[in-house]
Amino acid sequence: MNRLFNMDNGLFRGISKLVDCIWLSFIFIITCIPIFTVGASLTALYYTVQKSLKNDRGYIGSEYWHAFKTNFKQSTIAWLIVLIVGIVFSWDLRIMRALDAAGNPLGKVYVLFGVLLALEMIWASYLFPYIARFENNLRSIMKNAALMAILNLPKTIIIFIYLVVTGVILYVMPIAILLMPSVFTWMQNLTLEKIFRKYMTDEDRETEDELNREYKN
Repeated sequence: MNRLFNMDNGLFRGISKLVDCIWLSFIFIITCIPIFTVGASLTALYYTVQKSLKNDRGYIGSEYWHAFKTNFKQSTIAWLIVLIVGIVFSWDLRIMRALDAAGNPLGKVYVLFGVLLALEMIWASYLFPYIARFENNLRSIMKNAALMAILNLPKTIIIFIYLVVTGVILYVMPIAILLMPSVFTWMQNLTLEKIFRKYMTDEDRETEDELNREYKN
């Protein structure tokens, strides 16, 4: 009985992680409301999942706000670029689908804009985590995020599947928005970190591994 109510019990740890996921998702949703802060929110979400949810380092709220403020400028500029391009692709997709519905052969081009929109989403799924994990100028960040997505195509496909599944879950059950941002980012993290670690120096990897061991022991 004592083991059942032990705070180190797997059940209690699982409940604690679930609560943390909900709390982190809630903070993320609130900070996304102004729209122009979505980029900083995505960066902070990934950073907090990596540091606090996954490796138990620091507190959810403080780590989130630290990452949000530290990366605000780069993340916001990157997000505005992603947003503008996404709006253009979405608008073109809508126009082409209307033409296709009207029987205009040109309307078949909607497939191209659909693909471009999907590719942009994939690129963005690397972009903001990259900002959370590496220091670089924005041009290099945007280029490197795209190169990583291309050079690690099998894992990129996995991340895209995560995106699609998350979208379906939210469509079928909108209340899942209270949990899915953290869950998706955690799944994304498990895949992306295998990629990111290849581009870290041996010293950086060893330092991070040592910190994670210290907090978990």
